[in-house]
Amino acid sequence: MATKEKSKTKNITIKIDGQDISVAEGSTILEVARKTNIHIPTLCYHDDLCVAGNCRVCVVEQIGARNLVASCATPAAEGMNILTNSGKVRLARKHIVELLLSEHNADCTKCYKNGNCELQNLASEMLTRDHLFLDLVADRHYSIDKFNPAIIKDDSRCIRCQRCVRTCEELQSVSALEVANKGAHMKISTFYEHPLFEVVCTNCGQCVNRCPTGALIERTYVDEVWDALYNPKKHVVVQTAPAVRIALGEALGMEPGKIVTGKMVAALKRIGFQSVLDTDFTADLTIIEEGHELLSRLKRALVDKDPKVALPMTTSCSPGWIKFIEHTFPEYLPNVSTCKSPQQMFGALAKTFYAQKRGLNPEDIVSVSVMPCTAKKYEADRPEMRSSGHKDVDFVLTTRELAIMIRQAGLDFESLPNEQYDSIMGVSSGAGVIFGSTGGVMEAALRTVYEVVTGKEIPFENLNITPVRGTEGEVRKASLKITGTLPDFNFLEGVELKCVVANSLVYAKRVMQEVRDGKADYHFIEIMACPGGCLGGGGQPIPTSPEIRAKRKAAIYQEDMGMTIRKSHENPEVTAIYKEFLGKPLGHKSHELLHTHYKARQRY
Repeated sequence: MATKEKSKTKNITIKIDGQDISVAEGSTILEVARKTNIHIPTLCYHDDLCVAGNCRVCVVEQIGARNLVASCATPAAEGMNILTNSGKVRLARKHIVELLLSEHNADCTKCYKNGNCELQNLASEMLTRDHLFLDLVADRHYSIDKFNPAIIKDDSRCIRCQRCVRTCEELQSVSALEVANKGAHMKISTFYEHPLFEVVCTNCGQCVNRCPTGALIERTYVDEVWDALYNPKKHVVVQTAPAVRIALGEALGMEPGKIVTGKMVAALKRIGFQSVLDTDFTADLTIIEEGHELLSRLKRALVDKDPKVALPMTTSCSPGWIKFIEHTFPEYLPNVSTCKSPQQMFGALAKTFYAQKRGLNPEDIVSVSVMPCTAKKYEADRPEMRSSGHKDVDFVLTTRELAIMIRQAGLDFESLPNEQYDSIMGVSSGAGVIFGSTGGVMEAALRTVYEVVTGKEIPFENLNITPVRGTEGEVRKASLKITGTLPDFNFLEGVELKCVVANSLVYAKRVMQEVRDGKADYHFIEIMACPGGCLGGGGQPIPTSPEIRAKRKAAIYQEDMGMTIRKSHENPEVTAIYKEFLGKPLGHKSHELLHTHYKARQRY
């Protein structure tokens, strides 16, 4: 068979600041400059998003051109002569920043993003000390949306770069934020200017992660947690999600992808939490419940021929995904696993099982979680999450908020020793750890389900089910033929279990549209609302980029490989909690505390 030769990328030569540089045709001037370590400032540009060219901070001088050009949106062309730091360029950039500041609430010391604000950094870089333009902030009548338990939107700090709009549309396919009005009246708004709490917003926080200023921030509960810690009548317990341990170091000055589990535990104990426990424990518990739920649904479909059984079954641990399906595909809510997320399972057990084991009154327990996710704040506030008879999780902190508390406590994080989680819901497996990466829930479930059904380990080297380990920007499809089943699961003999993994809501929408159109024959669907899964969550350290998330992902799988226990059903504390408290998977107690249902919501 004849084969076509692959077309080679053509190289061109351009001059930047006097240097002749050979680059691939199609590269932008900004990309060329970055590859040669020439700094060009940006504001509207982000590695995750399409080019917009809105802010013009990245302008450069092209010799022979009439006007300055936006380097982020201008392709490099043969023979170009570019100046990135001429007097004309520097003056233009300075005036652009000064114009932005004239409409910006620059009370930086009171801003949550103080010290990690791109506009603030640019103002410092440009030495914008003289106020050349009128201060228009007082005349703008800006509003602040504080109704949402997860995200605060402050229009007075918005520079209208539209990163949030592009994030919500391109990465998430939600479009909760849009550009409204024109000219001086232009603003970033919602449907009929309703609060974020009342619109289709999934609270994923991806807009927060990409906002260059303090216009979009998480609602912080740092002070409330400190108050609880200082209250001698309260017993404050904290759980930490898997993706926090591989990102917390970034927020404290360490390299991305550094595993800091032991130091994180030590910091939490020094801050004053009475028990430092692991969300990975309830991730393992989720796998037991969710795995048995999947097997139950398959039995009803294959043996009982029940036409009402909802297949494919989707995961339920991502609260951003739950809010998305409630709005966008409400007819498929029966397909969502009834399992609560690991955070909420932990909260319910903290005020029942844990309280019982420690001889505590549940009213005296304050349950805190540290999550890579802003949507977890909304999830904890849902009325469905009170099965313990109390609010199951009282306060949710992001990875960023924990970093703030560590600095407030005066701790030298890097010098802390490595310490272990406390007992009672503190032991976990590698399967629980990989919940933090896209494909991790699927892999953890398959490790357990296959062994439950066949009595044998899943046939992948070192338990690494690489076909479901999703990467950003794709939908991962995998199938597993089941053979050699145990007698109770003969109905699965020879069945090809079909799975699919999607990360970020734009791909979730694509998968669910396939299901709606009858073009999919999946049995099990994993969906994570954020790029890369929880490791790319809206509560993770800023900045974020594909390269940073790739380092976090590598760290998560490294942590899994280093664990003594790597299968959820082999976690001894999970075995013990069924024996002492829950009874059996999908039993009455489990349904009461660990399962729930969600409701359909209007899109507009």
